[in-house]
Amino acid sequence: MKAAVIYWSGTGNTQAMAEAVLAGMNSAGADTVILTPDQVNASEISSYDAIAMGCPAMGAEVLEESEFEPMYDSIKGSLAGKKVALFGSYGWGDGEWMRNWEEDCEKSGISLVTDSVLANDAPDQDAIEACKALGAALVK
Repeated sequence: MKAAVIYWSGTGNTQAMAEAVLAGMNSAGADTVILTPDQVNASEISSYDAIAMGCPAMGAEVLEESEFEPMYDSIKGSLAGKKVALFGSYGWGDGEWMRNWEEDCEKSGISLVTDSVLANDAPDQDAIEACKALGAALVK
């Protein structure tokens, strides 16, 4: 199975989660790549069987607007029929940005194959383990 982790991180919290997701995918035997939004080529998305996307909450609990959201908007039409999962960190609020993102996925025909993983600020060991489990579940 060919899988990608695509993430944006401003403080390193979501990056730590992305690396744990990647480790989970690798432990399950997937052929993996980890990418930031500027490395994503929309035409290459079709070559992946599974995609995990990670973005922290920004501003008023929204996706990062200058890099991640435009990239997500450019690929979401190509994600229907793929195994997809979401993760991210937040420092305030109650995770509204993730619920909105999950809802947008549903409206766009994207089927999320496992529960999203959220971390408040830096991911603790439980969040890291949940990210590893997310990665492994996504590529099974």
